[in-house]
Amino acid sequence: MSKTTKRFALTTILVAIVGYVVGILTAPKSGKETRADIKETAEKTYAEAEKQLKRLHTELSQTLDEAKKQVELLKGKAREELEMAVSVAQKAKEKARDVLGAAHEGEAEDKDLQKAVADAVESLNYLKKFLKK
Repeated sequence: MSKTTKRFALTTILVAIVGYVVGILTAPKSGKETRADIKETAEKTYAEAEKQLKRLHTELSQTLDEAKKQVELLKGKAREELEMAVSVAQKAKEKARDVLGAAHEGEAEDKDLQKAVADAVESLNYLKKFLKK
């Protein structure tokens, strides 16, 4: 997923959420019903971000395994660059694992999930781009 595609997807999701919330707030429902709808939407958004982070964590693990094999075959500057990319990706993977653990404990906020997703996507894309060279 390219950086532009990632930004477009995140923007689309945010616009959809904002539109949904505005629609709910202007709908002729009671406050109790509206709050329940907002809570349900927030829970769905959180669950979707958690699901996406799990998928990215798995994909990052697989790509890291492949990259570590490639490191052994390279020499010089190419090896150093790939080792650096692997290190950054490994940190993103660990962060994703930590945020997922916090999410299961109910301690992670939506912004934490979104940041972990963005970092994992960026690291994964960079690692894949480097492996294609």
